[in-house]
Parts: sequence; structure tokens; C-alpha cells
Amino acid sequence: MNPLKKIKEKIFSNPLENQGLKVSIDDLVEMRKFMRYVKSGRKNQSASLLSGDIKSIFKGRGMELEEVREYAFGDDVRDMDWRVTARKDEPYIKVFKEERDREQYVLLDMSAPMLFGTKKELKSVFAAKVAALLGWRALENKDRFGCIIYDGKDNYVFKAKGGLKNLLAIFKKIADVSEKTLNDPAEGVMDKSLKLLEKTVKNGGDAFILSDFHGFGDDMKKALFALAKKSELYLFQIADSLEIRAPKGGEYMAKYEDSSLVFSTYSKDFQEDYAAYFSDKRLNIHNFADKSQIFYTTLVSGNDLNSQIKII
Repeated sequence: MNPLKKIKEKIFSNPLENQGLKVSIDDLVEMRKFMRYVKSGRKNQSASLLSGDIKSIFKGRGMELEEVREYAFGDDVRDMDWRVTARKDEPYIKVFKEERDREQYVLLDMSAPMLFGTKKELKSVFAAKVAALLGWRALENKDRFGCIIYDGKDNYVFKAKGGLKNLLAIFKKIADVSEKTLNDPAEGVMDKSLKLLEKTVKNGGDAFILSDFHGFGDDMKKALFALAKKSELYLFQIADSLEIRAPKGGEYMAKYEDSSLVFSTYSKDFQEDYAAYFSDKRLNIHNFADKSQIFYTTLVSGNDLNSQIKII
């Protein structure tokens, strides 16, 4: 029996499945429907999957040099052939052959800080769905897809392979970890996961990191920079809508363990300080990525994913 059909026919009895607190295999399989928004196959420059700061997140090129030609408007300056440019005193770029069977890895953060959500679903659930979409895209392009799932304590590694069977095995583990972390959350440092990804991904492969980048600091910067030297690196920072803007004007109670606090959000200064606190954190990551020539974008959990996908 077709394994995809078998999974789609499975009925989940746990009511939490539909409340955005954890992700099911069905949820991940269903992400395949978004493939209609994504251009299938690679061209000279691959289609953008998610909205962001640049025209395309997928480079869509291999490592084998095909030719050197004059620079044209819109070419990626990172492909510049500086030796030929210096010799001819005109800009020239390297053109690479398309690489078949490309290797792609996703590092999916499902640690305790990702178990937060004020609208529709937790950040961890949203990130898992984005990971599934990347997996479906890799399958359609006949690329090898691998995944490292980080639960705040342990890393679960799936080496890059092709085929539906591999993808469904990853989906099952994501669903298992989603349920596990909901019942027993753990908060740790993602630095080791990044180093593990660096050791696992092959030179020239694609590496996608789906996380809120909690605890972003010098150690994480070093790990990300080392990873970017080896692979095409894409950072997707997952944020909740409450981390984008303050709640509507009113009085709210915040409680943590035995302590509680009542605060007001009516003040304009509060609204501005609140927004600045989170935007400064995002700007810190954005500036690092920009200097390191790493793709970076923010995705907001709770918002419809199709509203954050560029329709090609």
C-alpha cells in the first residue's frame, strides 16, 4: 500500500492534534499542497520559496564551473571572478552547471523557547511545517534531504537521502519529538547542533535553520560562520506575533511560577519600547547575516504560511 495514502487515512484521536500545540504526521504530509506555490525544478536561478529580503533563497547551482562571462545586471556578486575581472579591467562572473541530486539539510529547533504561541499554533509547530515544505520541495527536485531535530537536550540526526520513505521517516520523528517536548520541555544551547550540522552537511550543500535563535551570541555566531563557509546557509527566524508588536492597549497580568505582575500597555512609550526590544534582537541577527553573506528572514507563526510564500 502507498505509505502516503496510508498515513492520510490514519485518524488521530488525541484532541491536542488540532489545537496547534503539537504537530502530527498528517499536518506535515498536508504541507505538500503548498508545492503549487513553488516552481518545480531548477533553472539558472531557482524560485523563491518563502518571502524574504532577496529575490531567491535557492541558489540552484552546483559546484562545477561551466564558463566565465561578462557580468550582467542582476548577477550575484558572490560569483564574481576577481582574477579575470582584474586582468580584463571589466567585471566577469563564474557560471556553474546545475547540480543534480543536491544535498539539503534542515536543523529544526523544537526546544522549550519554541514552545510559545499566542495565535493558532506554537512556534515549534509552525517551524515543523516549514521544514516539511522544504522536504517536499527537495523530493520534487530529486534532491537528497536530511534533518537534525533539536529538542533542547538531544539531537536526532537523519542523513540526507532521497525518496518518500526517508521523508516520511523524518516526519514521524518530528511528530514524536513535538509530543515529547510538549510534555517534557528542555532548554539548552543550539551551538552543538550547529557544529553537528557542519560535520554532517557536505561541501556546497544547502543548510536551513528554523529557530527563534534564543540565546544568540558570540558562540552561535562562530558556529554559523563556520557553517556558512561550508554550505549555502539560510536562517529562518521564527517569531510569534506578540514578539512583533505589543498587545492592544489594556491591563494584563503576567505570571511565572509564584510571582505575578500586572502591567498596562496603554502608554505609547511602552508600545515603542516593547517593539524596540524585539526588533533590536532581530536586527542583531540580520546584521550578522548580512555581513557574513548569509540569507536571513523572519517568519511569523500563527500567520497563514501561504501569505508568506511568493507565488511564482
